[in-house]
Amino acid sequence: MSYKFLLFDLDHTLLDFNAAEDVALTQLLKEAQVPDVQAYKAFYIPMNQQLWQDLTLKKISKKELVNTRFARLFAHFGQQVDGSAFAHRYQDFLSQQGQTLTGAKTLLENLTDDGYRIFGATNGITKIQTGRMAKSDIAPYFEQVFISDRIGFQKPDKAFYDYIAKDITYFDHSRALMIGDSLLADIQGGNNVGIDTVWYNPEKKENKTAARPTFEATTYQEIQEILENKAIF
Repeated sequence: MSYKFLLFDLDHTLLDFNAAEDVALTQLLKEAQVPDVQAYKAFYIPMNQQLWQDLTLKKISKKELVNTRFARLFAHFGQQVDGSAFAHRYQDFLSQQGQTLTGAKTLLENLTDDGYRIFGATNGITKIQTGRMAKSDIAPYFEQVFISDRIGFQKPDKAFYDYIAKDITYFDHSRALMIGDSLLADIQGGNNVGIDTVWYNPEKKENKTAARPTFEATTYQEIQEILENKAIF
């Protein structure tokens, strides 16, 4: 059975989150007139990554993540700020960043030409993800983008994928493929709902989790080759 429904993660898979985050953080911190922008960024980035991992593991809520990360950042440097206000301002800056990873547009263009139905499946904040997609050059290739913040469930929850399955016309689990960089969110999510997966792993990281990808790809070309080997429409 060939694949027909491609569910793509966005950040670190197609969208260049690192570039977007760097620009948005710089804008925010300069506006806040902090004494050392690079020092603040150096603390914030790994802290934020850990918070998102904790969210995936359900150790914290989305509200806690959004409303406290900047309060934690400034507290580290001995300042008290309104974390919620900074969060909203950061969303303004980040939602304007549409940078994509090199080759992402070509990949999606080729897959569209080959007849695949392409969807986004992202854990993120609605304002940020819709804004970034609108600013990107890849939005036209998606039939729809499913955002956890809007759905009410997040990867790897089965409910996230159940929502997608109900919303996509003629969706068939056996012909669906989840493609993403996160073992905890994307691959475990596919495992949870019985959908085949591609672990996009350009950094060639070791899998130290219980998640089991159907395929692994380190380049976009390898993703295309996986699909070509299964392409019998």
